[in-house]
Formats: sequence, structure tokens, C-alpha cells
Amino acid sequence: MEATSGNDEVISGELTSVAHAVSLPAESYGNDPDIEMAWAMRAMQHAEVYYKLISSVDPQFLKLTKVDDQIYSEFREDFKKLRIDVLDPEELKSEGAKEKWRPFCLKFDGIVEDFNYGTLLRLNCSQGYTEENTIFAPRIQFFAIEIARNREGYNKAVYTSVQDKEEEKGANSGGDEGANSGGEEEKGANREGEKEKINKGGEKEKDAYKEINKSGEIAM
Repeated sequence: MEATSGNDEVISGELTSVAHAVSLPAESYGNDPDIEMAWAMRAMQHAEVYYKLISSVDPQFLKLTKVDDQIYSEFREDFKKLRIDVLDPEELKSEGAKEKWRPFCLKFDGIVEDFNYGTLLRLNCSQGYTEENTIFAPRIQFFAIEIARNREGYNKAVYTSVQDKEEEKGANSGGDEGANSGGEEEKGANREGEKEKINKGGEKEKDAYKEINKSGEIAM
């Protein structure tokens, strides 16, 4: 299921605010506003693609990189008790946290393309990319946390919320044809619908993988 134009407008509006609010230290750019905006736009595009993806495909079926298994295994080995549904910025940005994250990130130098490029990361995985809910993170940190959120079921909240809204909208506009036609037939249709979603999800996954890996090309 594609995200609706209304959802697109909301997402784009929120991400535009994020792009203006989040920036790298000035010394990274030499105070060049054009480079800063280029980074912001790349980060925004990456975030928009990813949020649409987890809104339209059950996140447990997603594959974000070619080495998801390795990223997840290494992440949970190094950060067994890290809470990922609602992130504490101190667990990512404090000096102590940076010392712990640095060796993890460096493991993927040469394995994950552009592993340290700038990316936007949501703090609360049940919410979208708003100013209050977004921090800046290296790409491999984004992948580690989001792969874990997908596999451990935390990102399901976004998918479920969007799908519920779509179904409600469809029902209100007369899109509930056959809704009252009865039990077993409806269950069968739902099962077929889920299979179709999964199959379409695989196609979207491939496209989204390409898009995700085009984004975030401004180095930290």
C-alpha cells in the first residue's frame, strides 16, 4: 500500500522542520550554509523514504542492508540492555556513550557503504520525524537501532497506526465493499491480502534499499 498524498504532505512538512532544526557543528562545514542545507536535504530524503517504508510494509519483513544479520548480532552483543523503543540521547551522545559506540561503528568501515554519513534517527519509534523526536546519528548507528526495532517488533506501531488510518479512511469513503458479506469469506480475503502485501513488500524493499543507499551522502 502506498502512503497517501495527505501522509506525504505531513511527513514532508515535519521533515522540513527537522532539516532546519538539526545541523552539524559549524566547524564541519566552515560555516558554509549551502553545504549545511545540502546535508539537511539528503538526511531529510533518507528519513522520508524510510518512514514511508515502515508505514507501508510490515517492518519485520524489511532488509535494510546486505549485512543485517551481522549488524544486529554485533549490536546486541555490544548493547544487550540498550532500550531502543524510546532512546535516551545520553546513551548515544554522552562522552561515555561515544567511547562505547566508536569501536562498534568502526567494525563496519568498508562493510557498510558510507557507514559514518549523517542520518536522522527517531528517539521514540512509535512517532515520526519531528523536531522533538529526532537526533543526528551516524548511518551505521541508524541501521543498528532500526534493524533491531524492526526485528524486535517495536516499529510495528507505526505500520499498524498508518494501516488503521487507511482502513478507516477507506471505510468512510465507501471503500468497505463486501465488509458485511460474512465470516469465512472475509478471513480468506484477509489472508490473500496479507500475502499480496508481503509480496509487494519485497518489491518495495528492493526499491527502498536503493533509495536509502543513495541518501545521506554528506559525511560527518
